[in-house]
Amino acid sequence: MLQGWIQIALTLLIVVAITPVLGEYMARVYLGQRTFLDPLLKPIEQIILKLSGVQSREDMTGWQYARSVLYSNLAMALLLALIIVNQAWLPFNPTGLSAPTWDTTLHTVISFITNTNQQHYSGESTYGYFAQFAGLGYMFFVSAATGLAVGIAFIRGLTGRPLGNFYVDLTLSITRILLPIGIIGTILFIAAGVPETLAGPVVIPTLENPAISQAIARGPVAHYEILKQLGENGGGFFAINSAHPFENPNPFTNLLQIVGMVAIPASFIYTYGVFANNRKQAWLVYGMVLAISVTFIIVTAIGEYNGNPAVNALLGGQAPNLEGKEVRFGWAQSALFAAITTGTMCGAVNSLHDSFMPNGGFVTLANMFLQIIWGGQGTGTAYLFAYLLLAVFVTGLMVGRTPEFLGRKIEKREVVLASFLILLVHPIAILIPGAIAMALPSAPDGTTLQGFYNGIANPSFHGLTEVLYEYASAAANNGSGFEGLLDSQPAPSALWWNLSASFSLLVGRYVPIVALLLLADSMSRKQPVPMTTGTLRTDTWLFTGVTAGVILIMGALSFFPVLALGPIAEAFQIAKGIG
Repeated sequence: MLQGWIQIALTLLIVVAITPVLGEYMARVYLGQRTFLDPLLKPIEQIILKLSGVQSREDMTGWQYARSVLYSNLAMALLLALIIVNQAWLPFNPTGLSAPTWDTTLHTVISFITNTNQQHYSGESTYGYFAQFAGLGYMFFVSAATGLAVGIAFIRGLTGRPLGNFYVDLTLSITRILLPIGIIGTILFIAAGVPETLAGPVVIPTLENPAISQAIARGPVAHYEILKQLGENGGGFFAINSAHPFENPNPFTNLLQIVGMVAIPASFIYTYGVFANNRKQAWLVYGMVLAISVTFIIVTAIGEYNGNPAVNALLGGQAPNLEGKEVRFGWAQSALFAAITTGTMCGAVNSLHDSFMPNGGFVTLANMFLQIIWGGQGTGTAYLFAYLLLAVFVTGLMVGRTPEFLGRKIEKREVVLASFLILLVHPIAILIPGAIAMALPSAPDGTTLQGFYNGIANPSFHGLTEVLYEYASAAANNGSGFEGLLDSQPAPSALWWNLSASFSLLVGRYVPIVALLLLADSMSRKQPVPMTTGTLRTDTWLFTGVTAGVILIMGALSFFPVLALGPIAEAFQIAKGIG
């Protein structure tokens, strides 16, 4: 037991140590200050921007920035769709795979352009190498860079600066952050045993019967793997994602994956501190998020270490819950990975979340409901400070002071936009399709007819959790699956899950992005007011504690009823020995 807790603690210490270094570097990149990569990358960036016709000094308004995000993402989505539809004719397709069904193609395109990478397919048996690295891998860069660009535009607006230029921010996010770290990570993964090859599957005889052969899939996995984690993409090259020995062969690669998926969102909070010239507030907010994250990790880990009471009774003693887990990672690294991947909105998995105890189901859902521990790529920090604005407003009402943040008044427009983001959009994208799915009939036995069937394999509280998880994963741009749903072809319910999840993907990604940019634009246009004795300071332990309360109350109120009917009810069910 002690070894597992030490592993968790050391991993988190590495993340904390990385934060100021990477956070300072990203701040210098987006502030236009000199970095050590300037001599190599600046000429390349200038050529890219010149060829694309972008004026690097041309700042955008909130609407202009939002339109640029939407137009560019639409063009990228069409490119990915073209690659997938024509993959049978494209090179590097050693197994001759054809295009999947139209609804799977639609869901895949929307899922990857929204930085979600929710997969209703098995990677090695659905997409060839070209579709994987030139199509889906391309989205690893641009969707993550889109989130970073929106996040930094929000930080600029919040600190009274112009929002900047989307295309410049997109380019810098790729060339200065994702690409350099991705190259280093690829080398480390290859050295650790992750394959990087264009050769086809290896066919070998089985140990049980040499006359029977088995095809072992492989491919250009190493570079795919680091970008999957670094950009919080999460989509696996293989069906079982980071539980596959070619994606995640040993504890060292597992450590790289965990650090990779949390490094940028954690460091982005420090980047805000540099922009606001208030590192104290950044560390206070960082500490608050870290405390909630550690609490969730502990809750998950305790559930997995204590195991299932029914199984323990059969064994005659307590044992960790290792169902659905790789023994090379064990209960501790599986619990840590699950809590971090749903907290960062990465969505990669090294174990089956469906097999976790109710503790883990509660935490993974709560992470995706809150979206700020540590949150999505760039956008997670923006959500976090939207909560901070609401905390300022609520606290100002309680103490009778004018709500101000960084010397700018919080007024009706800002409160409406922040509330719209947190209290309305996310619940709509999760609860409405979830309720419809629960009301749909089950698929008739023995049919392959596509239709609107719910395809829920598990009854009772666990089945409700599976449905909630599917839409929470889509709306939060996380992409991980609780499984237990028949959402892949040729299941007759695949059509429903592809189309309904696509709705949650689009609403959960682009409506908040537009609202965040409008909120940032509104803050950037406000005239700063001088600080007085009546000004509510936001860089104190007291206010940070109030913010934590606001986050937990506002984030939990909308979703507590379904949490009570899902993982909480299941926990009582197991405790009573019913299930």
